[in-house]
Amino acid sequence: MTLRRTTVHVDEQDLAIIKEAASRRGVPEAEIIRRGIHLAAMGERRWEEPLDMPTFDSGDPALAHRVRETLYGETHQDNAA
Repeated sequence: MTLRRTTVHVDEQDLAIIKEAASRRGVPEAEIIRRGIHLAAMGERRWEEPLDMPTFDSGDPALAHRVRETLYGETHQDNAA
């Protein structure tokens, strides 16, 4: 993995928590920050192709719509509809 340097402005309380966690775990603060950035990036990722996942019928069309919206974003067009 190639790493790039960047500047991020952080709330002082959050930074204090990161410093304490890094000390407790014996890892660099940067490692905890990188993990947090990765989690944030994965949380915002949207898949272009449908995932090959098992499905079930909940009996609630609104739930199915919310799941598709969560997985594909608000702009996803459902071809099955």
